[in-house]
Amino acid sequence: MSPASQRQGRVGPLAAHPGESPRLDADALIDDPRTRIIVCCGSGGVGKTTTSAALALRAAERGRKVVVLTIDPARRLAQAMGIEELDNTPRPVAGVDDAAGGRLDAMMLDMKSTFDEVVLSQATPEKAKAILENPFYIVLSTSFAGTQEYMAMEKLGQIHADAQERGTYDLIVVDTPPSRSALDFLDAPERLSSFLDGRFIRLMLAPAKGPARLMTAGLGLVTGALTKVLGAQVLTDLQTFVAALDTVFGGFRARAQRTYALLQAPGTAFVVVAAPEPDALREAAYFVERLNGDQMPLAGLVVNRASPEPRGRLSAEEATAAAERIAARPDAGPSGGLTAGLLRLHADRMRSLAREAQLRARFTAAHPQVPTAVVPALASDVHDLRGLRRVGELLARR
Repeated sequence: MSPASQRQGRVGPLAAHPGESPRLDADALIDDPRTRIIVCCGSGGVGKTTTSAALALRAAERGRKVVVLTIDPARRLAQAMGIEELDNTPRPVAGVDDAAGGRLDAMMLDMKSTFDEVVLSQATPEKAKAILENPFYIVLSTSFAGTQEYMAMEKLGQIHADAQERGTYDLIVVDTPPSRSALDFLDAPERLSSFLDGRFIRLMLAPAKGPARLMTAGLGLVTGALTKVLGAQVLTDLQTFVAALDTVFGGFRARAQRTYALLQAPGTAFVVVAAPEPDALREAAYFVERLNGDQMPLAGLVVNRASPEPRGRLSAEEATAAAERIAARPDAGPSGGLTAGLLRLHADRMRSLAREAQLRARFTAAHPQVPTAVVPALASDVHDLRGLRRVGELLARR
């Protein structure tokens, strides 16, 4: 049985009609005590932050001890939860209904602070000070490609270990970094750890010692050439930084592997979030395939901000024809024009619904076993706990 099948069997989605996907049962997911980590992922701008916060809030108000970790630079999560500013430390969210015994903390990843924490925990104070002030380290910890994604996983590992040791949380919800490709979230930690553990870099900059002197003579010529191009101070800074890799950063690959194994564990659930648009659903399909290929437990798909269902079932064609008939009447008047306009608006909405249903059907045809929840767009942006509760209700509706 595949990890996706195991997750679906555990959550127990309701049976769907032929040609429809099974339903993602959000309440069953968050109520299951075996669910320890929920990772919301997908391409940028599809509502991952809102979905993460809504799931976390609903889980807390149903009795779980939850922390939600966001990597959203817009800080919308802090605003929605009534917190002036989130940082690298979990902060309690006020206004959560704790009648069921749950609680909710929220935090925002500070990748530089998280990187600094790793250095301070692995090095002596003197060595840590030298590393933290090294210009190459500053660049690496603030702008190196993949650092944000890696540090998100580093922080997840820290929170998980603390929760295991002290029982602080029984559910961690992760809002993944926004990126053009959702796959960056899985690939970046390995890219960064490979860079930090790169044998070629250490070999190229290692000083010649003992019998190895003859072998490194050629490298000495390279070093001399680099000194002329970069300058002695730049090369010294680089050598100092790389020398620290052996003693401080040698465990990066091991930690990346442990975190990767944590993401594959049965207690983790990936929720892929997409908008009802071709590009977003194509990327969601690609991510679903990647998660299954990497044996990571997929809970399901959330199609966010879908067109809301109209109350009437008048088809687009019927509405358009009726609008044309009313507009053609010589005695239509202002009220007739308004009615015709409303009918055309209804026709546009019905066409949007049909287009989105076709997109979802195409996804379901390729991935028939992926449970799906469709969340309609709200009339206004989510900016407080009330809005997050409403999103949670829509996620869990039967």
